[in-house]
Amino acid sequence: MSLPQGDLQLLDGDVARKLLASTVPARVAYTAPDGTPRIVPTWFQWTGSELAMPTFITAPHVQRPPGRIRALRARPDVAISIDTEGFPPEVLLVRGRAEITEVDGVDPDYAAAARRYIGGDEAEAYLQQITDPATRMARIAVRPTWVGVVDFRTRLPGPLGGVQPGA
Repeated sequence: MSLPQGDLQLLDGDVARKLLASTVPARVAYTAPDGTPRIVPTWFQWTGSELAMPTFITAPHVQRPPGRIRALRARPDVAISIDTEGFPPEVLLVRGRAEITEVDGVDPDYAAAARRYIGGDEAEAYLQQITDPATRMARIAVRPTWVGVVDFRTRLPGPLGGVQPGA
């Protein structure tokens, strides 16, 4: 029997595991301080229990901290999509609450994500460039409370079957 959309065990499926290990950016939807919706693409690192999406607060190359930090502290509920562009698309949907902790230096999950996204010597050179005493990061972590998978083969979106309206 197929797991229903929303079941956290969907994270153990092939599509979810593939997307969580991919170099596809996560797209994070949140509510801005003015009440309007926002979506931001971001690198992520799956820790086995949460999506870590560290971002810079201060660093030599950062002119100002991202506005999403303040917004997520005020309204931590988020929706996240990690999806492919090919056909048929594969989509991992996650809902949860963002928790933010500040980290001096380069967050280890950011470094792991950089190695996955950039790879090899280029990642190490990049990490050396951003390692500085002035670097401070916000570790945005989301522990899934709802998970959905759409693969357009066995799990289809709402009108086609699968993801139910209002889910």
